Amino acid sequence: MKTLGLVDAQQRDKVALFPSFDPERDDLMAFRRALVDGTTALLNSGSVRFVERLISGPPGAPDVRVLLFHPAKPAGPTPTILYIHGGGMIAGTPDMQAGVLARLALDTGALIVSVDYRLAPETPFPGGLDDVYAALLWLHNSADELGVDPERITVMGDSGGGCLAAATALVARDRGKVKLHAQVLIYPMLDLRTGGTDALTDDPTTGEFVWTRAQNQHAWSAVRGKLAEDDPRFGYLSPAFMQDLSGLPATFIVTGALDLFRDEDVAFAHRLWQAGVPTELVVYASAVHGFDMLPSALAERFCHDVVGALHRLL
Repeated sequence: MKTLGLVDAQQRDKVALFPSFDPERDDLMAFRRALVDGTTALLNSGSVRFVERLISGPPGAPDVRVLLFHPAKPAGPTPTILYIHGGGMIAGTPDMQAGVLARLALDTGALIVSVDYRLAPETPFPGGLDDVYAALLWLHNSADELGVDPERITVMGDSGGGCLAAATALVARDRGKVKLHAQVLIYPMLDLRTGGTDALTDDPTTGEFVWTRAQNQHAWSAVRGKLAEDDPRFGYLSPAFMQDLSGLPATFIVTGALDLFRDEDVAFAHRLWQAGVPTELVVYASAVHGFDMLPSALAERFCHDVVGALHRLL
């Protein structure tokens, strides 16, 4: 553990709470179960109530399961956050984050809709993205029924879900059917080169804990499938490759100084600024990937900052 001494002091003995996954030796299904069980326990999600719906999926695909977390006392049409869970796009469910999402609905006064998208490798790109976009269309078209404001839809996601959130914002911009109000990207997974021999940067102080180079390369290979780099959809797979970032909604990005995704997240924020997109970036010192799930003053500061940003954006 070469970088353990750099980890936030209150979190140092807790980083081992996250399940480990060695792609060469471990079973993906076992990792999926461990991730859901461990995250559910960390976030106190087991007893949280929510509304479950099945909505029409992409053409020719199964229905999409979504979970709805309602604010306490909505007054008139409410803002909405379309949330996409993490797990590298190869693991995870929206249920495991129910505790956080229920609190987020109460703290922001927004309806939270979390998407149970299909995972790779069983469903490579663009299956998961298509599921999230189908949920966005449903949310926008069902605004009256749901009591939400169709002009105040924010897309938000963490880790692999942050990738899908960024990609959904790009698809929404390019298809022109839904105008997103904002995007909130929590340590998003944006560049498929990270952790590989062609990575643009490779700081040895990042990526030792929670999500490693080997995990990242394995996940990207599973999600990419056989998509060629010259495919016009490549920037939707890995948003770091999208040449034009103009016209995107106001953006809030969070990452950690010890997170494997730190440099790609900072680079993405720079490109958003250059494209004229209003963007806030927060990089937390001593923070590993998933640091917000570990009880500590650092996690409390993260929660305060994200809720504050959502109040400004919503």
